[in-house]
Amino acid sequence: MITRNRLYRSDCKIIADELIREGIKVDLIYLDPPFNSNRTYSMIFNHGGVTAQQKAYHDMWDFTDSTRQLVLDFRDELDSWDLPESFKQFVHAWIAILEGGTADDRKLLNYLMYMTQRLVRFRDLLSPTGSLYFHCDPTASHYLKIILDGVFGRRNFRSEVIWKRTSAHSGARRYGPVHDTILFYTASDSYAWNRLYQPYDPEYVERFFDQVDDKGRRYKRGDLTGAGVSEGETGHPWKGIDVTAKGRHWARVPAELDRLDAEGLIHWPAKEGGMPRLKQYEDEAKGVVLQDVWTDIRPLHNLARERRGYQTQKPVDLMERILDSSTGPDAVVLDPFGGCGTTIEAAERLGRRWIAIDISGDAVDQITDRLADIGVFHPEHYDIHEGSPDTMAEYQRLNPFEKQEWLVRRCGGLPNPRKSGDRGIDGDMTFHMGTDPAGDDIWGRLIFSVKTGKQRSPAHVRELRGTMRNEKAQMGVLILDGDPTPGMEQAAAAGGRFTYQPIIDLPPKEYDKVQIVTAYELIDGARADHPPTMQDVKRYRQAQGKLRI
Repeated sequence: MITRNRLYRSDCKIIADELIREGIKVDLIYLDPPFNSNRTYSMIFNHGGVTAQQKAYHDMWDFTDSTRQLVLDFRDELDSWDLPESFKQFVHAWIAILEGGTADDRKLLNYLMYMTQRLVRFRDLLSPTGSLYFHCDPTASHYLKIILDGVFGRRNFRSEVIWKRTSAHSGARRYGPVHDTILFYTASDSYAWNRLYQPYDPEYVERFFDQVDDKGRRYKRGDLTGAGVSEGETGHPWKGIDVTAKGRHWARVPAELDRLDAEGLIHWPAKEGGMPRLKQYEDEAKGVVLQDVWTDIRPLHNLARERRGYQTQKPVDLMERILDSSTGPDAVVLDPFGGCGTTIEAAERLGRRWIAIDISGDAVDQITDRLADIGVFHPEHYDIHEGSPDTMAEYQRLNPFEKQEWLVRRCGGLPNPRKSGDRGIDGDMTFHMGTDPAGDDIWGRLIFSVKTGKQRSPAHVRELRGTMRNEKAQMGVLILDGDPTPGMEQAAAAGGRFTYQPIIDLPPKEYDKVQIVTAYELIDGARADHPPTMQDVKRYRQAQGKLRI
């Protein structure tokens, strides 16, 4: 049980493991992961440099030497899971076929391994009455359904919802693709379910609500009898009509029929000998029970007020329908691919508790902005957790742009949203330099440069020092995937020391102006060494009950 809503910046697999260890159970999981199709989707948004970022994310499914090791690890992990042996054998055969197939087959294998590792964990997070909704496109839905059958059990498949996500498209030598698929599974037979209704189609209303009473209200005629005879009250004659002789019985007892007739709710046909019918008014009808083809939720391109520049964004109405169908007021909703926060906005509007996860820092920033737009603020209303890869293997799973964002945020910095033309600045941080004679704070700047992969050269340190001079930054941190060379360490040491004295009566503290840290050290808990940040000073002063900055 969670007492506060949570927003995580991390890989959902890592956070799922943490939640399982914490004993957390959720009542609904909605996931809308990047689709494994020829379309390139971004975990980020339509800001500068998005083309490169989209490409980097799409390349995540490429099959490389490191991916082959992931296949070996996945085989071992698969054997350890609590899954039917027949399903495990099927997946092993699937791996062998796809691994030996075309480049597209191997990309598909990479994607299916990625999703299976997470779906097994999501199953363990669901409460016994919980539901999972998997939003996907038709290029992968048939593969994913097999995995979901194996993980959740075929008996727990409930529906394949077809959502018309856009207006007409002209397809090249095929029918226009206008729909997405939403696969609905539950943890057990005892799952939360609220029956919803859709308004009647206007053509249906015109055809069936074809009667009008003296007050101008439209109604249709419903049956007052049921098939088969009855020996009880419902089999007795009423108003001179022997319903038993017709092989039927009244749907209500005579006293109830008398009440309906007195209230004018029974339609008597003009033709002699005709059967009375129940008046069912259009303005009182709930509508038709919600079906598995949804065409009544407007596409996002028609909802300018909702658009946030996120390529796979879904309408809030779609998410509210899913939450209304499968959760109650006390439910906890999990969105492991949070995106721009549509699920979370719907959860807030409906009063559900929530956990959101996204690996992209930009996505987390977008979610916080979106929540602020509806009056929900951090840290007053929810917590933000900066997740981290547990191992270098998890870290290596990130693409270069995701590594860069995670490394800068892990150091406490703000990543640069520009991925090209960034002037050598991958992120920065504002830190405290002391106070002036008037007692006002003096602030400095620390900039980050990230070099992932095998990039290691003293020239990178010299570039950082040059950027510090150009940007008038007092400190700089170079983050590497591997250990620095001795030449890099010497170049960093030549950058000198920075002296920080927060209060004149306290002894000063010195820091290296140029520092080098590695991804391994950050995963192991290390941090860059610098004076307090603006956030640190603010929190300290709040704790001391002093004025805010």
